[in-house]
Amino acid sequence: MLRRKIVIPIVVIATLIIIAVSQYPKLYLATGYGAKSMATAVFVAERDPQMVNLTDLNYSIVKYTKSVVDYENKSVTTSFWGMAKQTAVYRKGFGCCLVGDRSADSLRMVTFNRPVYRQDGVWHMAWPNGDLVKDTVFSEIDTVKMKSAIDAAFDKSPIYEKRTAAVVVLYKGELIAEKYDKALGITPDTRIWGWSMTKSIINAMAGVLTKQGKLDVNAVAPVPQWQKDRRRDITINNLMHMSSGLKWDENYSDVSSATNMLYRSADAYKVAIDVPYKKKPETDWNYSSGTTNILSGIMRTVVANDQSYHEFPYREIFNKIGISSMIIETDAAGNFVGSSYGYATARDWARFGLLYYNDGVWKGDTILPKGWVGYTTTPAVASKGEYGAQFWLNKSKKLPDAPEDLFSCNGHRGQRVFIIPSRNLVVVRLGFSEEGFNHNEFLKGILAAIR
Repeated sequence: MLRRKIVIPIVVIATLIIIAVSQYPKLYLATGYGAKSMATAVFVAERDPQMVNLTDLNYSIVKYTKSVVDYENKSVTTSFWGMAKQTAVYRKGFGCCLVGDRSADSLRMVTFNRPVYRQDGVWHMAWPNGDLVKDTVFSEIDTVKMKSAIDAAFDKSPIYEKRTAAVVVLYKGELIAEKYDKALGITPDTRIWGWSMTKSIINAMAGVLTKQGKLDVNAVAPVPQWQKDRRRDITINNLMHMSSGLKWDENYSDVSSATNMLYRSADAYKVAIDVPYKKKPETDWNYSSGTTNILSGIMRTVVANDQSYHEFPYREIFNKIGISSMIIETDAAGNFVGSSYGYATARDWARFGLLYYNDGVWKGDTILPKGWVGYTTTPAVASKGEYGAQFWLNKSKKLPDAPEDLFSCNGHRGQRVFIIPSRNLVVVRLGFSEEGFNHNEFLKGILAAIR
């Protein structure tokens, strides 16, 4: 009996140790997410840390982490009950990145002056290049129904389910309605994380490089490490369509290709190109943040100058279409993390959608090459009408009450830029969750407000 009493606690302790050891790597995913999210929210979006804990970090295992903000050194260190510490640092122009095995001090020394759009007086221009909104009245819009549809997208205290932060609606290119959750500290000037909507910005960068003759989507991807195995047949088009055939694991609840890339590595491009071959390109559609970061790395090679590469989206896209708030963050190695790390105000996300609504043309200036939006909205062969080139599609009617020509930038936690050419609409919804939010019902209400 005495031996039995001794053995049982030993077995229990041994079991707990085995569980702790097996689960420990997952803790780094939570602390990496926490440190990176908190750092960007505080030092890029200039938000209050307590509110960030309530909104951005209050879910899953992440809510059990603790983040310490160092304002003097512009860094955040996050731990899980004192374990698995990770630190993210702010770098001027580049935003925030996880330190990993790099030196925080050496990372801070690398800064970048983003080309600035806003000049004295320029921001008082009319929408969309500026923020002066016309008092335009469209007779076909039922303003009461529109307001009701937008109000329904937000929570009413004390219920906190939909967690919408901002909504912006454009009709025929004009800003006709917007709302922000001021109780959560969100205003028209708040930068909000777009997450995977950033993938669509990589599409725009690819379009500009195509127009400049520096990129051919039908060409084989110029990745030297692939030239000695079956990956040498992967084209840029395969990557654009998420149909590369690479053995990529887009799983955020466990240690995977995606989580290793974002939360355990200093070089997102390197992690992504090291993924092995699985099957023939274009025969299978596999949503992959890695393929987007491969595209980002390829663009860095094509531009062939880091200063030019880091200036590229600002000079060639954002500054030309009135976007002043957008920041695409880089990893510690200097690659744009095009899969996930774009931040902008709701109005600027709407401007980005408007560029595609206008078929890549902005006030007579052809930003994207002719036919590029058509290419973007052509379904990937194996996607069953759900996905084009770094944009989501509705040809499968996944949103049953929205038109089939809808295409969208989609991001984690319910970030959306919906573009609906047939109804003259661009609709932005940004938030901190989509578990209690129904995108189809939201759009159904907006569409019903237009006679």
